Amino acid sequence: MSYELDPLPYDYDALEPHISEQVLTWHHDTHHQGYVNGWNSAEETLEQNREDGDFSSSPGAIRNVTHNGSGHILHDLFWNSMSPEGGDEPSGELRDRIEEDFGSYDAWKGEFEAAAGNAGGWALLVYDSFSNQLRNIVVDKHDQGALWGSHPILALDVWEHSYYHDYGPARGDFVSNFFEVVDWDEPSARYEQAVELFE
Repeated sequence: MSYELDPLPYDYDALEPHISEQVLTWHHDTHHQGYVNGWNSAEETLEQNREDGDFSSSPGAIRNVTHNGSGHILHDLFWNSMSPEGGDEPSGELRDRIEEDFGSYDAWKGEFEAAAGNAGGWALLVYDSFSNQLRNIVVDKHDQGALWGSHPILALDVWEHSYYHDYGPARGDFVSNFFEVVDWDEPSARYEQAVELFE
């Protein structure tokens, strides 16, 4: 099985002025494509090693599957969590659950922004199926700090290539402007799917 990079669900300039056309082009076409290529290459190495019975390079390839595979999956979630029509707040079942698990939308958002300010990769809102609750987590790189049994609901990429061209070192401004393009339809659908599976 090989993995492919899907096109963005909107034009490259659709999220301006919050995220520039240049950043989306670099980020999607170069960085994200690199994770897809890395995942495919690692899978090919593992398949060849199984055929040859030589597993000397398998540990590195296995690590590359988790790193590049997580990078591909999280970027896909990131693109689909935004749209030119975004900028609203969640509603319906997801809004109710955020208020139940965090006390209020503002409390959730404050904690999420704190996570994004501290992350060495990603801030995620996840559904934790073990504890049956929503929680924010900090994931460094793409796969360090992930919580077993958690299903990503909302993903924010805070690697420097996500924002430095537009915002310089002002990561907090980028995080604030992310909320101007968040489209909660996709995260809400992912939340409902997770709850249907585990509650």
